[in-house]
Amino acid sequence: MAKLRKMLGSADHPGILALMRQMETQSHKTLVRWCTDYMISKILPLYEARNAGDTRPREALAMAQAWVNGEKTVKETRDVLTAGRAAAREAGDPVSQAAARAMDSAATSLRTPTGALGCVFYAAAALAYDRGGLQAEPAVYDACADEVFADMLQKLCACSVENEPNPAKLDWGC
Repeated sequence: MAKLRKMLGSADHPGILALMRQMETQSHKTLVRWCTDYMISKILPLYEARNAGDTRPREALAMAQAWVNGEKTVKETRDVLTAGRAAAREAGDPVSQAAARAMDSAATSLRTPTGALGCVFYAAAALAYDRGGLQAEPAVYDACADEVFADMLQKLCACSVENEPNPAKLDWGC
């Protein structure tokens, strides 16, 4: 059995390339809204089921959404986002760790919009390890990752603003 990876997928995966192209057409706030909404609906329940009482990821996601809504400044989010990152460092099992990292990347995408893509790779790992268990063959994880990439693209397209006048300036570095 190979060692579990922290994240699944790669920058040259067709599903990731499609996500990147769609992300390039959207505003920074749309990207933060999309990834935090996804984390709240799909990833947060995985984390909270394994880490009852740890509200740091939930609070970080809520803070990012408050920033999207114009209720908080980036500076006002700092302490809560730092606590969310600590949850990712402290998570014990692979599902919790990948889930916490996904939520951290989503929440901190308010600072760096490319983090919205980072959360996709971690979310794929969290969902694959949850669904396939920790002893599955790589093909099982890859198939789950493909599903996650397609689902996240569908969700991004659903919330995308047509002809967005202020698309985020994204430097993929890859």
